[in-house]
Amino acid sequence: MPRLENRIVLISGGASGIGAATARLVAREGGKAVLADRDEARGRALAAELGAAAHFIALDVTQEPSWKAAVAATVAAFGGVHGLLNAAGVGVRNDIETCTLEEYRRVNDINALGTFLGCKSVIAAMREAGGGSIVNISSVLGLRGAAQAMAYSASKGAVRTLTKSVALHCAQMKYNIRCNSVHPGYIDTPMIAPRLDQNVGNMTGRQALEEMHPLGRLGRPEEVAAMILFLLSDESTFSTGSEFVCDGGLTA
Repeated sequence: MPRLENRIVLISGGASGIGAATARLVAREGGKAVLADRDEARGRALAAELGAAAHFIALDVTQEPSWKAAVAATVAAFGGVHGLLNAAGVGVRNDIETCTLEEYRRVNDINALGTFLGCKSVIAAMREAGGGSIVNISSVLGLRGAAQAMAYSASKGAVRTLTKSVALHCAQMKYNIRCNSVHPGYIDTPMIAPRLDQNVGNMTGRQALEEMHPLGRLGRPEEVAAMILFLLSDESTFSTGSEFVCDGGLTA
């Protein structure tokens, strides 16, 4: 039996990267994927590729009305919401001295505030559907600091602890809603593409990032999506408030 048969999953950042890879798995496993993203061209192209198993909705994750509209559109298109993947995110290289207030706010608005609004906006519809699973994309940099990615690390640390608070609330309220975070290493997605060709000493950016991982390579979006699929499915029904690391050994 398909692992997500008749499940409806709302995916922020669903037009590319980990979000798009997850949408393909949701469709393959019998579910319906709502691709919520600011990139309308990519989002609609992926929705067309997946056919009846997908629907596109424009979403600005920093705006609560946009989230409410995305949840309503998901219910209207497929009849409910059983899963949420908060995958929309942005990365900026900066340190505590060079980071501007504007940069810090932008990174945290998208990564942390956007995840908060996603969790908050979906709970009522998920309860109406009988429960479900929320998966928040954090990062290995949400588990430790990073001198040259200060704002990003701070935002992903916020996602990590937000996840635990949401999980505890839903458990205490007997909502049958689980919430877990996924912590990828460096994944070969558009987010890190600008760094790959930059020189780092006598190496390219790609080589430098690959060497950080004991497995000797970048991760693939499909590898993270496989972990997300597990968390969206009934195979993980005793997991909530937990951290799932997918980092090629980086944090080891």
